[in-house]
Amino acid sequence: MRIYSTQAVFLWAGRQLQDCRMGLRIHFVVDPHGWCCMGLIVFVWLYNIVLIPKIVLFPHYEEGHIPGILIIIFYGISIFCLVALVRASLTDPGRLPENPKIPHAERELWELCNKCNLMRPKRSHHCSRCGHCVRRMDHHCPWINNCVGEDNHWLFLQLCFYTELLTCYALMFSFCHYYYFLPLKKRNLDLFVVRHELAIMRLAAFMGITMLVGITGLFYTQLIGIITDTTSIEKMSNCCEEISRPRKPWQQTFSEVFGTRWKILWFIPFRQRQPLRVPYHFANHV
Repeated sequence: MRIYSTQAVFLWAGRQLQDCRMGLRIHFVVDPHGWCCMGLIVFVWLYNIVLIPKIVLFPHYEEGHIPGILIIIFYGISIFCLVALVRASLTDPGRLPENPKIPHAERELWELCNKCNLMRPKRSHHCSRCGHCVRRMDHHCPWINNCVGEDNHWLFLQLCFYTELLTCYALMFSFCHYYYFLPLKKRNLDLFVVRHELAIMRLAAFMGITMLVGITGLFYTQLIGIITDTTSIEKMSNCCEEISRPRKPWQQTFSEVFGTRWKILWFIPFRQRQPLRVPYHFANHV
């Protein structure tokens, strides 16, 4: 009788779910640790999306202190942030099939993975948490419970951008609520959020500052990696070596990540990404 570890069972179940959804391009990772991390992110998002408007935006709008367009912008950024989070989590990052069809002209650009014994193109990496190889894998992110690879890297960048924008927006309104806006005249002290407003806003400010510091560092690292056309894994593996791959213009590297040269589409999380053809002489071994 064979006994399997809990992690092996989770990996097997995750692969079965992925196989069932390959036609829909949905990638679902069965990882309790990732679920907890993503649940924390969703909690912070819900905390701010519910309480900030109830305590700050709507009361000041009703008393004529702010225009309604600011509320629309707040909810617009929130929706973009949530869509980027969900899609980055559920989108297949670039999982390689078990029997890939390798064009004859590109056989020299593929290699054998020493962990799963499957062929993969160069710049791919094997994720030990997900249990398979991912094309141009940057890293495994527990906050989205998914790998960040070739097919969802653009969504991860959008998530970082809109999370930072939403956090700054919420912190700005929290600051203006106490130091800039006129005092509210109509306050229903029977409401729980009004009676505990100071504690709620302090917690929101703490979470906002913590999120802002963390996401700013991560977003900066991601931008530098795209500009230099280097993944996080490549930076760690080539930390003491000069990357010999030819440098490309930053517009080209961003276009390859987002799948389009139209810069306005780089900010839209609702579209479908169409990969651009990348010259193979830019490939780098990992």
